Amino acid sequence: MKSLIVLPLLFSSLAMAQTEVHRGPVNLPSYKELKYAPLPPLQVPKPVEFTLSNGIKVFLLEDHELPLVSGGVLIRTGNLFDPADKHGVAQLTGEILRSGGTKAKTGDQIDEELENMAASVESQIGEGSGSVSFNCLKENTDHVLQVFKDLLTAPEFREDKVDLSKTQLRSEISRRNDDAGGIAEREFANILYGRNTPYGWQIEYADVDAIHRQDLVDFYHRYYFPANIILEVYGDFSANDMKAKLEQLLGDWKYTQPPVPAFPKVEAKPAPGVFLAAKTDVTQTFFNIGELGGEYRDKDYPALEVAAQILGGGFSSRLLRRIRTELGWAYNIGSSWDANYDHPGVFRISGSTQSVHTVDTLKTIREELEKFRSTEVTDEELKTAKDTVLNGFVFHFDRPSKTLNRLVLYEYFGYPRDFLFQYQKAIEAVTKADILRVAQKYFKLSDLTYVAAGNPKDFGTPLTALGMPIHNIDLTIPEPKQEAAKADPASLQKGKELLQRVQQALGGADKLAAVKDLIYHGEAGIETPGATMKVKQTNSYLAPSSLRQDIELPFAKQSVYSDGTTGWLSTPQGMMGMTPAVQKQVHGEVFRQIPPLVMSDRDPDRTVNYVGEGTIEITSKDGESVRMEVDEKTGFPSKIIYQGSQQAPAEQSYSDWREVNGIRLPFQWIIMQGGKKFASVTVADYKVNSGLTKEEISKKP
Repeated sequence: MKSLIVLPLLFSSLAMAQTEVHRGPVNLPSYKELKYAPLPPLQVPKPVEFTLSNGIKVFLLEDHELPLVSGGVLIRTGNLFDPADKHGVAQLTGEILRSGGTKAKTGDQIDEELENMAASVESQIGEGSGSVSFNCLKENTDHVLQVFKDLLTAPEFREDKVDLSKTQLRSEISRRNDDAGGIAEREFANILYGRNTPYGWQIEYADVDAIHRQDLVDFYHRYYFPANIILEVYGDFSANDMKAKLEQLLGDWKYTQPPVPAFPKVEAKPAPGVFLAAKTDVTQTFFNIGELGGEYRDKDYPALEVAAQILGGGFSSRLLRRIRTELGWAYNIGSSWDANYDHPGVFRISGSTQSVHTVDTLKTIREELEKFRSTEVTDEELKTAKDTVLNGFVFHFDRPSKTLNRLVLYEYFGYPRDFLFQYQKAIEAVTKADILRVAQKYFKLSDLTYVAAGNPKDFGTPLTALGMPIHNIDLTIPEPKQEAAKADPASLQKGKELLQRVQQALGGADKLAAVKDLIYHGEAGIETPGATMKVKQTNSYLAPSSLRQDIELPFAKQSVYSDGTTGWLSTPQGMMGMTPAVQKQVHGEVFRQIPPLVMSDRDPDRTVNYVGEGTIEITSKDGESVRMEVDEKTGFPSKIIYQGSQQAPAEQSYSDWREVNGIRLPFQWIIMQGGKKFASVTVADYKVNSGLTKEEISKKP
């Protein structure tokens, strides 16, 4: 019945408003005249603190507003402790600690168990800390705490999850140059901290390939022990009851290790100059400008944060008004003086601009910095910036859980408990003179690093107009070194004999060597989350190195062609040249064509080596490699194993061999990628030596 009342009131209000409009304009007060009551003083709840008998320090904070309980541990570890030749160990340890499950249950079984009770347990390792956290309804606290304890104290690191996470990490590496904005941000940080330091390195394929399950187990055992852990629990519980519960649950975990060393210090020096990451597929330039910043505890940090706010912290900031609003060059722009708890952050001016105005934008930023260092800011600028920072202060404490988390972080990094209030008072005390002083002291124009990611052909003015050294950034993603199995005369002879057995099974060496072109039509089923996507496919091979693939997807058609050196792609977005990554992928497809592959013993640029158990390894001088498993009863290849498009192990398992024009070819195969099914292919028909010409295979759609 309430809706029957609300609707007449709504229409009545609208009618009154319309009447007011007809009577003439209404004199409303300006927003500047609005008055607000001051925010009430912050009441910071005090948690219960104690230490378990095994050395785990605990913070408990009751909150009975909702029947929820959450918490977690903070572990003194991080990717700063990664081995020099195995970057990524910490990240994978943090992921697989959870996904790998325990001895009793797999990670997938734990997922299902927790989902059925609307609970979660998660783990991760970042730059300077690791964590295992949980969330649950009050009624499920005991159950979830047990799962939390099992994962924290006895993770299994199952091999299949190690392989899956390594595959995902390889995929991340392969895509890291897709986003120009991400390139500018990443390269800026790496240059400032130093590429060969724990703060500036990046994970490469070779790192991933060098990591094994035991590395994760060893990393876990080194850092996950009671004396190296802080535990916080927040929510609807009795502190006394929770204290007893945690002692009973975790008190018998007595594992010990030597104290963890300090994190490495940042020893980087200024890296002035302009660094260009050429990316020809973008129409704007993404930039980062700045230098190393400082720590939260630095006495000048409050003034520097206010200064960065005035310079580029909002819609009223100088950089935004000048470069975006007045000149209209930048799509976005901002600045910040970032700090860290225990090592320098970065002073950063970042954004994106129209390519043609790249140099103009960078010059104007430098001009604005010079002005900022030469005269005091205005009273209004100072007040607006300080109010912005101080008004955001309340959000540090808008939930008790945030308060608890902040206190734990202060404990972890050795900060005083009242640090945030000290910081608040310091912000309030910042003056115009302070802003000018820190700008002159810290905004060192001669030390600034400029990183631009964009297409230099579209820059209206060359970067040399900036009058600084130009350094080209190499965005090449190093390929892993694939070490071939050791070969000796005996293994080479045995490999050749097994390959000749394959040739005989497939129709004979002479018939296979006579294959000049090969075409097949078929259908592929590509596995996607929740469904299999059906794709029609035609592959055309013309010896010795040309390959074309025409694919009909449910929503579009695309084609790719390569003659071994150059090529093109046709997609719904149009024609484009072949990128090096796609060219490499096509090169591998040509290498794995069955007729020339099984004739590798006749190719002087290839080596055929027996590596055991009916398996031969075929490698080429240009870096291609494949292992072929042979059914020694029939002589047919049963499987080939190679590096996939994302540097993850790929397998093709063949079946349904039939004779076509005197040779035998597979009519079905399954492709596995990173241990999971990626696709299945069923061939409708083959054409062998049909007279395919270069003009036909290269004809554009």
